[in-house]
This record gives sequence, structure tokens and C-alpha cells, in this order.
Amino acid sequence: MILHFIFVVKEEDLEKRKQEFEYVKQMGNFYKVWIKKKFNKDFEIQCDELITKPRSILQKLDIPTLIRDHEQRGSQIYHFYLCHFKPLWTDCTCEGYHAENFGMVWWQTPKDPFDTLFLAEKNCTTVSHELTHELLRASGHKKFIEVVHDIWTKHLFDQLHFEQYGPNFESTEEKPMFLTINISDLKIK
Repeated sequence: MILHFIFVVKEEDLEKRKQEFEYVKQMGNFYKVWIKKKFNKDFEIQCDELITKPRSILQKLDIPTLIRDHEQRGSQIYHFYLCHFKPLWTDCTCEGYHAENFGMVWWQTPKDPFDTLFLAEKNCTTVSHELTHELLRASGHKKFIEVVHDIWTKHLFDQLHFEQYGPNFESTEEKPMFLTINISDLKIK
């Protein structure tokens, strides 16, 4: 199966966000390893950019537009959009959205493009949240929404730490390059 990360970037921001896209490519490779370890699933990872041009208010980029893009690219591929805008509707507190073979999150831009800790804390965690929804759903987990939201609430309010990984994709107690939802207590089929 293919997991295709798509970094949605405004045309005028393309040059200044190059470092973020480099992080996205590293994050894609990290998630290949993480998914194999946590869910025992092999994914081929692809990463590219979706460059957007200015649009009128009536042609605003939104989830239906991304779903059309997903369908045109092939709905059997798991497309995950990393967007410069928040979804208009979501049931996730992390500003993301998921459906079958489709995910999107609001990708926050750091002030310093080399701030990998910011990218890990603000973006990598939300990607893991939405990935976990879809991977649990695909494995037949009946409460794939509630379980993830319960864990997320513990992260936000009960001091449950995110799982930390270094540049070698191994767990670390040092400054992390990647952070994920803590699913260590989940029973995964």
C-alpha cells in the first residue's frame, strides 16, 4: 500500500518553506518505520508538494477540494495532506480530518524553518493522531475515533508524554526529531 504525504504550500511561500518540505520527507520515512513497528503494516512512502495559486473567496481550498484531488490521484492510495489552512469541519481537537484512505492536518509553520522541535510538537503529533485513526479503522477497530481521542485528551490534560524519536527513528530521551501519540497500551490486531 502507498502512503502519500502531500505538502500543500502557497506558490508565494514555496521558496521559504523548502526546509519544512525536507522535514516532511524525513517524517515520511520515519512513519514508514513507525507504522511497521506499531501496526505491522508495510507502506511505500511518497512525498510531494501541491502548490496552490491565489484563489477567490468562492474557490477557497477546503476539504471537498482535497477529496476531489484524492479521488483524481486514486482513492486506493492513502493521501495525507499537510495544509496551510485549518479544516472548516472536524471532529478532532488537533485540527485534522480523516476518512477512508484520506487524511489532512493543519500544518503550522515555525518562525525558524530549522526548528525541528516545533515541527515535531505542532505537526508530527497531529499527523500521528490522524494516521492512528485511519490505521485502527482499517484494521477493524470498532472504537477507532474514541480510543484516539481518549489518548489525545491524556496527552493534553493528564501529562501523558508523547513518544519521542530521534533522527535514527529510534526512541530517545534526548531532544526528539519526531513525536507521536502514545499508543503503547493499545491492543492492535
